[in-house]
Amino acid sequence: MQRKASAIWKGGLKDGKGSVSSASGVLTNTPYSFSTRFENTPGTNPEELIAAAHAGCFSMALSAQLGGANVTPSSIETSATLTMEKLEAGWTITAVHLDVVGRVPGADAAAFQKAAENAKAGCPVSKVLNAKITMNAKLEG
Repeated sequence: MQRKASAIWKGGLKDGKGSVSSASGVLTNTPYSFSTRFENTPGTNPEELIAAAHAGCFSMALSAQLGGANVTPSSIETSATLTMEKLEAGWTITAVHLDVVGRVPGADAAAFQKAAENAKAGCPVSKVLNAKITMNAKLEG
């Protein structure tokens, strides 16, 4: 299985502009720039897309873990907060924190936590990130 996306960048680092596209068409010439990446200008950036990918991947991985324990979630809401820091070696993604709320009828708290830990370790996006991954997982009725 392969997935494709592409980017075009025109100009210098601070005054240039770029766009990202995905083969699925979900992203089509979606703009990004220095200011959307390193400042607080509205718009997307590679790190935001990685956070979205991590939240989506983890949510599916948790659903699979719960299914393996014979329970089906009514919903899993995951928010990923990615931290990027300027280190001596340059800008580095140093951490991702996952905030998870699961509504899983019939699941007990211990089984939910175990499934969440397994999902955090096993999700393909977690595996590709060279960053500290932390999590707060909460089971709601």
